[in-house]
Amino acid sequence: MKHLLSAVALLSTFSAAPALAQTACTPGTYAAPDGDFVVLVKSPAVAAPGLRYLFRDGRRGATSDAGVPLTCGTGDVTVKGKAWAPIAFRETPATFDSVGTKMAGVLIEPPGTADAKRPLVVMVHGSERNSPIGGVYGYAMAAQGISVFVYDKRGTGGSEGEYTQNFELLAEDAAQALGQARSMTAGRHGRAGFFGGSQGGWVAPLAATRTTADFVAIGFGLVASPIEEDREQMVSEVRAAGLGEDAEALVTRLSQATAGLLLSDFRTGYEALDAVRADMKDKPWAAKIEGEYSGAIARMPNEDLKRVGRARVDNLELIWDYDAVAALKKLDAPLLWVLAGEDREAPIETTRGALLGLAKAGKPVDVYLFPDTDHGMFEFTTAVDGSRSVTRITDGYLKLLGDWIKGNARGTYGRAEHLTPR
Repeated sequence: MKHLLSAVALLSTFSAAPALAQTACTPGTYAAPDGDFVVLVKSPAVAAPGLRYLFRDGRRGATSDAGVPLTCGTGDVTVKGKAWAPIAFRETPATFDSVGTKMAGVLIEPPGTADAKRPLVVMVHGSERNSPIGGVYGYAMAAQGISVFVYDKRGTGGSEGEYTQNFELLAEDAAQALGQARSMTAGRHGRAGFFGGSQGGWVAPLAATRTTADFVAIGFGLVASPIEEDREQMVSEVRAAGLGEDAEALVTRLSQATAGLLLSDFRTGYEALDAVRADMKDKPWAAKIEGEYSGAIARMPNEDLKRVGRARVDNLELIWDYDAVAALKKLDAPLLWVLAGEDREAPIETTRGALLGLAKAGKPVDVYLFPDTDHGMFEFTTAVDGSRSVTRITDGYLKLLGDWIKGNARGTYGRAEHLTPR
C-alpha cells in the first residue's frame, strides 16, 4: 500500500441502460425494499454536477458516466424501473481530543428507534490524506444497519496536528475515536469495534489493544512490516514479469540493503547497497523495479541519499520494522481479515501465513480471500503490458463486512473463499 496518495481512475462496467444526462442527482443513500442500496456522494474525482455512486454489490462509477445503472428523480432514484427511497440517516458532527490534538469526526446512525443491540464501528482509514467524512464507505456500512463513526486523520480535513504514519500515535487516535463514539451512542449500541482498510490493518488491531473493543475487521491490510511489504512488492513485480528465482534473490537483497539505510537513518548501509547495485546494473529490468521505496532509493546517488534521503523517504515517522504479529497476539477480540487474492500493493503471502498460524493457535481469526482482486478489493482487467485497470469492487465484499460486524456472517459472499471455516 502506497504511503503517498495515488489517484485511481475507476471505470463503470454497467452498459445495459442507455446513456443519460444526469443533472438532478442528490447526494444520499437510497435503498430498495429488499435491502439493496446505492450511495451517491460528491467527489473531487467527478466533475459537477456528477456524483460518485457505489452499489452494495460493488458496482461503482459516476452518475455522469455513459450507461449509468440508475436515474435520479425528485427525492429518489430509479434502478431497473423501480424507485429506491432515501435513507434518513442521523448525522452528528463531533470533536474529540487525542494526545493534545483536536480531532473532527461524524457519527452516522441508521434511522429508527434506539436499538441497544445495534453494532457500532469506527472507520480507521488508510494512508490517504483526503477526508473520509462524506465518503461512500461510511454510508455503505450504515446502510446495512450499523452505526458508524468516521473521523479525519490528524493533520487532514478538520483534524488538527501534523500528518503522520506513526502507527502508535494513529492507534491512540483510533482508540479515542471509539471512546467518543461510545459516549455519543450510550444506550443505543451493542458490540463496538474497528474497521481498518489498507494501512488501517496496522492501526486498528493496535488500537484494539489500547481500549476495549468487541471486534476488529480488516480489509486488504498486511500482517507484515513496511520493510517486508517493500520486499514482497518487488518479488511480486519480478514474478509477474516471469524473471525467475535469481531476480527474486536480487530484489530480496535490495530490500535488505535499503532497510539497513532506513533503520540507521541513512547513516550506514551504503556498502551493501552498492554491492546490490553492481549485481543489478546489467539487468534490463532493474530500472523498472519499484517496490514501496527500494526502487527509488536504488536509483538515487549515495551523495543525495546521505543529504536528503531521510527527508524524501522517511519523513512520516513510519515504523519500518513494525511487528504486526506481536500486536495480533495481544488482541483478544474477534478478528476478520479479508484478503485481495492478487494484491500488488500489499502482497498476501506472508499475511495469509501469519493469519492462518494465529487461527491454528486458537486466536479468534476469521479469514476470507476474494480471488482475482487487487488492493481495495477491486476487480480489474489486465493489458498486454501487464498494467491493470480497475473496474469495480468485487461482489460480496461490502455485504461480508456488514454481516460479520453484525455477528451474522454465513453462507457465500460472491466468489470469496472462507479460509478458516468453523
